Amino acid sequence: MEDAIRKTEILIEALPYIKKFQEKVIVVKYGGSALTNRKKRLRALEDIVFMSLAGMRPVIVHGGGPYINKKFKKNKLKAQFIDGLRVTGEKEIKVIKEALSNINRRIVKEIRSLGGKAQRVAGRKVIKVRRHRNFKELGYVGEITYVNSGRVESICAREIIPVISPLGLGRDGHIYNINADQASAYIAKSLSAEKLALLTNVEGIYRDEKDASSLISTLTKGRVRTLIKKGIIGSGMIPKVKACMSAIDGGVKKVHIVNGSLPHALLLEIFTDEGIGTEVIK
Repeated sequence: MEDAIRKTEILIEALPYIKKFQEKVIVVKYGGSALTNRKKRLRALEDIVFMSLAGMRPVIVHGGGPYINKKFKKNKLKAQFIDGLRVTGEKEIKVIKEALSNINRRIVKEIRSLGGKAQRVAGRKVIKVRRHRNFKELGYVGEITYVNSGRVESICAREIIPVISPLGLGRDGHIYNINADQASAYIAKSLSAEKLALLTNVEGIYRDEKDASSLISTLTKGRVRTLIKKGIIGSGMIPKVKACMSAIDGGVKKVHIVNGSLPHALLLEIFTDEGIGTEVIK
């Protein structure tokens, strides 16, 4: 009986959030261990299906780093990174395109198996890019210049979850690789999203990485900059917090950094009073 009452209390706590976010776009950057481990993957997708069935309009932008690395190894390609961006030559972009296509197809299939509706969206069909200013070293890595938000919105309007891969099309007709955090931030801005949620392998941002009790629940943009200067936000998290700030600058109201490997992390972060990760606000 007590367990049933507790579940009811959780539903009542979630109710005002469900009402508040109905018909609002919530972009989810989906990657890390939440993508590679099937059990964790399905839990995260259950949350996204719940959001859709509750009247929200989730949009998934997926990564695929670990899976791409495995494909690189199989094809005897070396994974190289410069400032968090993957060096992408002609051979590499072919492998990345194939890997992301497989991931995209699998996510859509699993959403449908959970009772949700989803549609594959090849990033190159909706994202235009220019070659990165460091093209000589990075190769086919793109910087987004345009997102066809109308096409994505039309899918959302039919209560279908768009699943977007982080690839863009250049003016030269070539396909370019895009950092998934940056892609999710740009897409969130273009859709005037209510929220952007970044699923990661850590609980959020800490004052001290060695102290689990030092998790920061809320950060402003100014505070983020201070923590970067002080070295409290390390190099691995910097691309993510930069994506957070880019989204906030573009009008997204809140960005959430949560551990995608925790059971139902998205629901706990978005639909409860306390949350479990770090939210970034203007």
